[in-house]
Amino acid sequence: MNKDLIFYTNPQSRGRIVRWMLEETGASYHTELVEYGPEMKSPAYRAINPMGKVPALVAGDTVITECAAICAWLADAYPDAGLAPPPADRGAYYRWLFFAAGPVEQAVMARFMGLEPDEKQQMTLGFGNYGEVMDTLDSAIEAALASNGYLAGERFTAVDVYVGSHVGWGLQFGTIDKRPAFETYWARVSDRDAYRQATALDDEAMKDETTG
Repeated sequence: MNKDLIFYTNPQSRGRIVRWMLEETGASYHTELVEYGPEMKSPAYRAINPMGKVPALVAGDTVITECAAICAWLADAYPDAGLAPPPADRGAYYRWLFFAAGPVEQAVMARFMGLEPDEKQQMTLGFGNYGEVMDTLDSAIEAALASNGYLAGERFTAVDVYVGSHVGWGLQFGTIDKRPAFETYWARVSDRDAYRQATALDDEAMKDETTG
C-alpha cells in the first residue's frame, strides 16, 4: 500500500480507535483534525463524509468511514502487519468485529441514553437487550483468554483493536460492566507500543485543541 493516507479525526471521538489501528500498521499518514460543530458539518467535510462525523480515512480516490470498516480495510491494505487472519480463517474475526459494531455499540448507547426496550421491542432490535449482549461478549472473551488470548486466534488482530477499544472505554466510563474477563482482556490488548503511541498522539492533540 503506497497511497498517501489522510486521517480525519477529533481526539475526543471514535477516531482514537482508528489512530490505534494506524499505529499498529506502521503506515505513514497525515492527520487532519476536524472540530465539532460548523467545521464537521461543513460542505467541505461532508464531501468526504456526508454524515458530518469523524473518523474518515482517505487513500487516493478511496474514502472509508465507520471505524470497523476502516480497521478491516487497513488490515487488508497492510498485510505485512499481520492484523487479519487468512481469508479462510476469518469467521471469528468478522463475527466479533461486527458484533461490536452492531449489538455492542447499540446496546451500550441505548442503555447510556436511558432506553430500556420491553420484551416485544427486544424481538425487533438487533441487539435484543444489554444483558444478553454483555453475556455474549463475556463468553467470547473468556473463551479467547482460555484458549489463545485473542478473539480471532493466536495472534492480535484488528478485531482486538476494535473490540478492545469498546471494552476499554466502557470500563473507563462505566457503560460496560466491570467483569473479570473484560478487565483481563483490556489489560492484555492495551499493553502494546502502538496503543501507547496512539494515545499519546491523541492526548497531545486534545491538549493543543484546548489551549489553541
